[in-house]
Amino acid sequence: MTIILFISSLLATMAIGMPIAYALLACGVVLMWHIGLFDGQILAQNILSSAGSFPLLAIPLFILAGEVMNNGGLSRRIINLAIAMFGHLRGGLGYVVIFAGVILASLSGSALADAASLTALLLPMMVMAGYDKSKAGGLIAASSVLGTIIPPSIGFIILGVASGLSITKLFLSGIVPGILIAIALSATWWLSSRRSTIALSPKASTGQRVKALVDSFWALLLPVIIVVGLRFGVVTPTEAGAVAAIYALLVATVIYRELKLTDLVNILFQTAKTTAAVMFLVAAAAVPAWMISLADIPGQIIGLIEPLMNHPTLLVAVIMLLMIPISMTMDLTPNVLVLSPIFVPIVKAAGVDPIYFGVLFMINCSIGLITPPVGTVLNVVCGVGKLKFEDLVKGAFPMIIAQFLVLALLVIFPDLVLVPASWFF
Repeated sequence: MTIILFISSLLATMAIGMPIAYALLACGVVLMWHIGLFDGQILAQNILSSAGSFPLLAIPLFILAGEVMNNGGLSRRIINLAIAMFGHLRGGLGYVVIFAGVILASLSGSALADAASLTALLLPMMVMAGYDKSKAGGLIAASSVLGTIIPPSIGFIILGVASGLSITKLFLSGIVPGILIAIALSATWWLSSRRSTIALSPKASTGQRVKALVDSFWALLLPVIIVVGLRFGVVTPTEAGAVAAIYALLVATVIYRELKLTDLVNILFQTAKTTAAVMFLVAAAAVPAWMISLADIPGQIIGLIEPLMNHPTLLVAVIMLLMIPISMTMDLTPNVLVLSPIFVPIVKAAGVDPIYFGVLFMINCSIGLITPPVGTVLNVVCGVGKLKFEDLVKGAFPMIIAQFLVLALLVIFPDLVLVPASWFF
């Protein structure tokens, strides 16, 4: 009964158009009333205590770092390097998008920020070169979701806080799966562009490549600092966010000198707006998360799926299949906040490595960013690139299939995540 009440109250509030944060609060209140523990003071305490979690401080810091990178020339230099390296290949600008997506993911941790940056800088260039606009936009959208998989992923920070998993381990475990997705996108793009009749761009000379590499050196150094710092325990994820923000500011203002101090007002304003939206969701989700634990909903679900508990791979596969329609209809942050407190205890009880499951969970949620009907990243690309939503969905479809194939591969062969993760740990 509790499970049915939880699901129906959440779906009902969302169906009437209630904003997701308020829907989560309402769902939590319904559960409190059902159990007989309704208390306004407990409600307020959960909201305040969840928003005051120290690891969540990394979120505004990484958002600030991403805004500075996009406005201070770091992102543009990464793209210039990618063009110098891959621009001459058949379908070369597509590989530029994927390479830039990987590097920007390791800088910003935000799929939405990467989508806006890549669309603004590369989509006009691809259209001018003769690429199909919807296919180019679809590739950009698919490459942007790497920002939630490759560290420093803001999604992993939220997942770690919501489920109690190590954020550092989630960060380091996301590196190889993120690279595998990038390889899958490259293979898909190669298949779709191998017969392209678009004229090839001239190959950059060695001198031009060296110049582009030197020019982007300071931008490329940031992900190295973060990963090495996390690997050797020099910094925590929150401290890594502070390092990223300060480093980006120094590079943008002192070395590249493209960011004026007067620009900081707008950057801080945009950071505050994004942070407020994310943190309100986190705070609102604390109420149903607490009630999920109190009502032992994970235990009730374990009772329903008990035959699967002795078959970990099958259990993970079923959960991933169940999550696909949910990820398609609910945005990443509420998805993580609502589902991770339910599923993580279940997979732990079945003997599945929770960090491995967390990586697959995040990949599933990330693919939902580029699938209709919600597709938050698709909407960003549509808005910035002036594309029709249905055209972009068609262009992104092969890339979505490629990402689902990688997810299936990781479900069947867990060592693809576990073995590389053990190297980092």
